Amino acid sequence: MKKFSLLFSLVLLSSTLLFAQNTMNPPKGYDHDTGMMVSMLENLRARIIYSTQELNQEQTDFLLDDKANRIGAMIMHLAATEVYYQAYTFEGRGFNEAEKEKWETALNLGDEARVEFVGKPIQYYLDIWAQVRQKTLETLKEKDDKWFAKLAKGGQTDNHWAWFHVMEHQANHMGQINMLKSRLPE
Repeated sequence: MKKFSLLFSLVLLSSTLLFAQNTMNPPKGYDHDTGMMVSMLENLRARIIYSTQELNQEQTDFLLDDKANRIGAMIMHLAATEVYYQAYTFEGRGFNEAEKEKWETALNLGDEARVEFVGKPIQYYLDIWAQVRQKTLETLKEKDDKWFAKLAKGGQTDNHWAWFHVMEHQANHMGQINMLKSRLPE
């Protein structure tokens, strides 16, 4: 138990030193609530990047078992989920046919993703996610907190909840990625 407490303290301290001052503040140019969400999204993304950016090809493509997902595929999944919520909240729609073709395998994961998302370096996936995030940041900067509190067009959720879900989704997959990293062959 003492070893666990010491390990937990070291992990908490290192994450504190790496990822700011334990405060959330809206970045300049964003309304308060929207900016707070941007701050949280970016914090999680930074932690995922930090934990994956040094993976080699074997680690990026590691498959724990025949039902698991590769780390690269999960990062692609995070990008696909974010693209879906961009369409849903910014444009009031689901994927169009071209977006389905490009993103549906990553969105759904599973057997097709285990075949498709292999053989590319981790930076390939991180770069795609960075491009997706750039659109999110640019568009959210144009939105105000009144928009953030409104129901998404044709939806049953407000825009705040939708982006909270994107953040929550990132946190869940960050845990999966870290679990997979702990199982990587040495």
